[in-house]
Amino acid sequence: MKINIKFLIFLTLGAFIGTSCEKDYTNPGAATEEQVLNSANGLIGLAVGIQKRWSVGRQSPVYATVAGSGFTTFELRLINPGNASENDVSLGKENLSGSNGIVGSIWEQSLLVRNEAQKVLDNADVISDPGTRAGLIAYASIFKALANGTLAQFFEMVPLTTEVDAVFSNGTDAVNDAIATLEAANSALSGATVPSSFLSKTPNSIDLGNTVNALLARFYNQIGNNDAALAAAGKVDLSSTSTFVYDDVNTNPIAFVSILTNNVYQPVDLTLGLPANLQPDPADQRLAFYFQDLNPAGNDFRAAAFFNSATAAIPIYLPGEMLLIRAEAFARKNMVAEAVGELDKVLTKDPADDAFGVGAALGGYSGAMTQEAVLDAIYSNRAMELFMSGLRFADSKRFGRPGPNTTNEERNRNWYPYPNSERDNNKNTPQDPEI
Repeated sequence: MKINIKFLIFLTLGAFIGTSCEKDYTNPGAATEEQVLNSANGLIGLAVGIQKRWSVGRQSPVYATVAGSGFTTFELRLINPGNASENDVSLGKENLSGSNGIVGSIWEQSLLVRNEAQKVLDNADVISDPGTRAGLIAYASIFKALANGTLAQFFEMVPLTTEVDAVFSNGTDAVNDAIATLEAANSALSGATVPSSFLSKTPNSIDLGNTVNALLARFYNQIGNNDAALAAAGKVDLSSTSTFVYDDVNTNPIAFVSILTNNVYQPVDLTLGLPANLQPDPADQRLAFYFQDLNPAGNDFRAAAFFNSATAAIPIYLPGEMLLIRAEAFARKNMVAEAVGELDKVLTKDPADDAFGVGAALGGYSGAMTQEAVLDAIYSNRAMELFMSGLRFADSKRFGRPGPNTTNEERNRNWYPYPNSERDNNKNTPQDPEI
């Protein structure tokens, strides 16, 4: 990650407990928990560590959600079945158990991120400068919200507190918690100027205000609050970018683990694992963006875009996601013409006009002007525009696509089982969903 080395810390609060040192706040990694949580530098260092936990390594939610969602919805193909966790997710159904590494990574790392982010938020008032405090609140809120929202995408129920034998709540409650966290961050940022001194100590690749609104749009959309999703997506500057950045030490986990080695997984093929009526138009320029070769020898399709370099940045959201959220919200309100207007912005977008170069460069929508047909087109375009984003699993359920053990199934699970690490330590862990 391209940040000041003083703040390149992979912090977990458990590492502070029982340690001792002098009060050297330029090195929060050597401080006690109390010292870290009572200094601006300590809190900022902890926040940077949270981002690293979320985005770096094979155990990270960035890797695990792309792999999990991709295999569950047939977006990916397994190269080597010796990768046992990925193999079991690709098989799905009763083959996926609480001992699976991808299941465990999504659950455990998300809960750790949420807990650490909450500690930052709980102690942000120790920072006297209002701009620094606002920046820190927004930064920590982004990761707390990502943690809760991601858990709700993969698991039917989620504990909302960090305590012994925490009680579980339904996934919608977790998404509502993410929304409340982001709305509070928006309030903190309102009228505040985040100083360069804060930005210089954190990865400068995240646009705080736009990311907060983009995630609000995503999560309002996830729970079906169409008006709020429309409003939040409309506030996002589509020329802005927010990414997880990588370097030769902290590498892009998808590229480093899988795509460059060609030993774990690759995209399935140009169908994206979609049924015939929803597959991309062969002229869709997004295919050339996301695939290294559109006609590879032996059908050995390989991912490009954000995933074929160890130092490639991975977007937190894409501009096209905001347009498709607006299209979906209009469609679900049965405002079909307005939905098609937003969908056409995605279909006709030239790659040169997109902040990341993602563009279909096709003609406008020409299908039936019915709610059902337009929603099908929106789902298909989400699968293309947001390829390998980790969002397809939640999309498949929200759009009511055929589930496991049904005719022409499009996913092999509805929910993931709860990890053994939770079941073995929390008597309130629910029974696993059947599939």
